[in-house]
Amino acid sequence: MLITDVEVEGYGRVDVRLGAGRVVGIGRPGARRGDVDGRGGALLVGLHDHHVHLAALAAEAASVRVGPAEAGDRGGLVGALRSGPPGEWVRAVGYHESVAGELDRWVLDDFAPDRPVRVQHRSGALWVWNSAALRAAGLDGGGDGGDGRFWREDERLRGFTPPVRLDLRGVGARAAAYGITGFTNADPHPGQDLPGLLSVLPQRLVVLGIGDAPVKFLLDDATLPTPGELAASVAAVRPRPVAVHCVTRVQLLVTLLALDEAGPVAGDRIEHGSVIPAETLPWLARLGVTVVTQPHFPVERGREYATDVDPDDQAHLYRCRSLAEAGIPLAVGTDAPYGSADPWAVMRAAVERSGGEAVDRRAALDLFAGEPQHPCRTRRLAVGSVADLCLLHVPLTEALDLMSADVVRATFVGGRRITPHE
Repeated sequence: MLITDVEVEGYGRVDVRLGAGRVVGIGRPGARRGDVDGRGGALLVGLHDHHVHLAALAAEAASVRVGPAEAGDRGGLVGALRSGPPGEWVRAVGYHESVAGELDRWVLDDFAPDRPVRVQHRSGALWVWNSAALRAAGLDGGGDGGDGRFWREDERLRGFTPPVRLDLRGVGARAAAYGITGFTNADPHPGQDLPGLLSVLPQRLVVLGIGDAPVKFLLDDATLPTPGELAASVAAVRPRPVAVHCVTRVQLLVTLLALDEAGPVAGDRIEHGSVIPAETLPWLARLGVTVVTQPHFPVERGREYATDVDPDDQAHLYRCRSLAEAGIPLAVGTDAPYGSADPWAVMRAAVERSGGEAVDRRAALDLFAGEPQHPCRTRRLAVGSVADLCLLHVPLTEALDLMSADVVRATFVGGRRITPHE
């Protein structure tokens, strides 16, 4: 394939030839007509979403969103749960207590008594079922079911609900329109069949816990291991790197102590890094562990964080610029569907951050330009590089000013176009 008249950083306006899945030539424009006329738009390496939950994202097509932005309040939640034919299962996602307070089976019974309802908290960690759902699943006897609140029991509950249609092709198409050429799936307990399920996606795929990808460790404060216990678990999977879910101060401290004891290896990751106290920055830098964070969460959830987060942690939420300045390897994932799936919206949030955490526009773009297996190693388009590419309608400087998915014109994986032709 020949892509003509594109702007490539470091080369200017050039033609780019692709072959065998790689960039095989970058040179001065010639007289030959290309397969794609770039019209002076920038040609970049494709974006990689370094932390996403693809099956959950695909299930959104069969779900109703009931978060603060969608449901708004109690009335909106009730209306959403009662929509659809009586008796039909309702799968609601994105809930936060600011909508209608704490939920349990009896609260949901008041909201929607005539159909099985299950509501997922926006953290992804909690499902709340009403009585109709518990009865339909056979979970309302022998002490099972209780108040209808199930904490991190997705695997067990999956067998009790009707199959959910997964719109993976839709996920892949929307991601291609964003310029995404690869994903790192970050589910804590991926089944061995997950890569096969996700293989319909046109993007490249890394699945944490599968193959040679980092092994995911999910920490919760209520069941937190000691540093020694976590170190033993980490040592047991070496020489593979680990990706440790850290959303609280204590989880981060336990992880850092464990990595000190077990010894870090290249590719170790902290997922989220929701709370990173300033005094731990030199420690993180010394370990060389990569932080894969979500700088958009304080922007998307600022109102809720103002009341939900301990005042002592407010200044340490989802660090971005301070990590980079401390020499800590850094990358970003959307955490979709628990955050926006649009990487350009995440970039805008990273640029707009307050409290000294904002990064410049080019740095924000580079947070999605890391190698799939090594997120902090920024890829650049060059002869010999893999032809995972994003063609823009406009030059790079204009794209950075706009910072919108509207600038994406075409996306290529291994030299094959995965967006619809014009």
